[in-house]
Amino acid sequence: MAFSSRTWLLSSVVLFSIMSLSCGRVPPNSGPVKAVNLGGWLVTEGWIKPSLFDGIPNKDFLDGTGLQFKSVTTGKYLAAELGGGSTIVANRTSASGWETFRLWRINETTFNFRVFNKDFVGLDVKGNGAQVVAVSKTPGSSETFEIIRKPDDSSRVRIKAPNGFFLQAKTEDLVTADYAGSGSGWGNNDPSVFVISFSGKLEGEFQVTNGYGPKKAPQVMREHWNTFIVEDDFHFIKTNGLNAVRIPVGWWIASDPTPPHPYVGGSLLALDKAFLWAQKYGLKVIIDLHAAPGSQNGFEHSASRDGSQEWGQTDENIQQTVDVIDFLTARYARSPSLYAVELINEPFSPGASLQNVTKFYKAGYAAVRKHSSTAYVVFSNRLGPMEPRELFPLANGLKGSVIDVHYYNLFVSAFDNLTVQQNIDFIHTNRSQELNYVTTSNGPLTFVGEWVAEWKVTGATKEDYQRFANAQLEVWGRATFGWAYWTLKNVNKHWSLEWMINNGYIKLT
Repeated sequence: MAFSSRTWLLSSVVLFSIMSLSCGRVPPNSGPVKAVNLGGWLVTEGWIKPSLFDGIPNKDFLDGTGLQFKSVTTGKYLAAELGGGSTIVANRTSASGWETFRLWRINETTFNFRVFNKDFVGLDVKGNGAQVVAVSKTPGSSETFEIIRKPDDSSRVRIKAPNGFFLQAKTEDLVTADYAGSGSGWGNNDPSVFVISFSGKLEGEFQVTNGYGPKKAPQVMREHWNTFIVEDDFHFIKTNGLNAVRIPVGWWIASDPTPPHPYVGGSLLALDKAFLWAQKYGLKVIIDLHAAPGSQNGFEHSASRDGSQEWGQTDENIQQTVDVIDFLTARYARSPSLYAVELINEPFSPGASLQNVTKFYKAGYAAVRKHSSTAYVVFSNRLGPMEPRELFPLANGLKGSVIDVHYYNLFVSAFDNLTVQQNIDFIHTNRSQELNYVTTSNGPLTFVGEWVAEWKVTGATKEDYQRFANAQLEVWGRATFGWAYWTLKNVNKHWSLEWMINNGYIKLT
């Protein structure tokens, strides 16, 4: 969806203002960064602002939703034999990976189904056209199905195949698309009826834009960009002891105003405004490529369509990502607020190999340096199995390099039963040691690019939260580049730095 000429002219005026006011000035070195992430703004994360999804029809059937189908006649689950590359059967007594079908949404009722091995469910076009298989790596008309829900019970569905017939579990080992009618109603004797259960969902940029569709998504997203983060937020950030913002962006921003489907143009104009506001209030900007093409970690915050992680697997994909970094640095290199460019956020090991990440970081660093000799270049450590200093051989030889580490007392079971004091002790001992290990006198700078004063402790008092936040502020204050809280705004109160400050849970001034 292209901008109107008036909107594109405004974008050009904003950018001209950024460049003309800066005239090549370099960011002041005013000590370590004390920043907040502007998460959920230019890269959608549904848990940050759930209401953004409220208007999507059939919003529980978004891209990446995992569905499991239990036949009412066999009493067993549909599954892709061998995880894909073979037939669909209805003989599984329990549901897990091979029994999970991830949706690719065409519209609110029509979908492709992707199975464990990334094959798509379709009809056996080489046979009689009625047997259901999962053999295609790309979806087409033979892989497009309609889900029809029972009007008074949305957990009961029929699946209409592209040949006009319904899927049925003829036997436990034979699933076909040749059931013509529904004369028996929705009862347990109808082989075309399945009971669905959900095994996970994604609510990211792909889901929200594809969910609303090309007519509604531009209106919804532009309203969100114009209201979620505004100039007053930059004033709030400045007056509460912070000196920088880390702004997550998606790879499609480099194609604005006409990004590829289903993304919506307009995030670039919002980023332009952020640079002007940062300049007005004397704040540094760290541009963070949070969502890379193909998804570097499979999470919703990297705009994965279905949870797959496909970034970095080809030279073309890596070069496409470098081109995004080149675009962003070229656009903002002359702004006095550009302080750093983070080449990619949280690549996940082992899918994102050290070899491919290093290859990209070398090329991304060169792309930044082509336009700026002063902007810091931030290398995010990989998530998953990795060695915390594995980027040192690369970063040690590059001027202005920064290693980004993210520390949360969450997301792994080891934190689930810790007390208040045990969480605080963990920060002072374990986290302190981890940060010290990657902070060396002659190595790259260190950046705690994400942290939060939230935990699994139940019944914690306000004073407990204050102590937990202060412990982190003390330890993260030793990071030589600085830190950034995740995030400024969030419906989950302790994840919102704005709420934490306004309610006295964190004091930064």
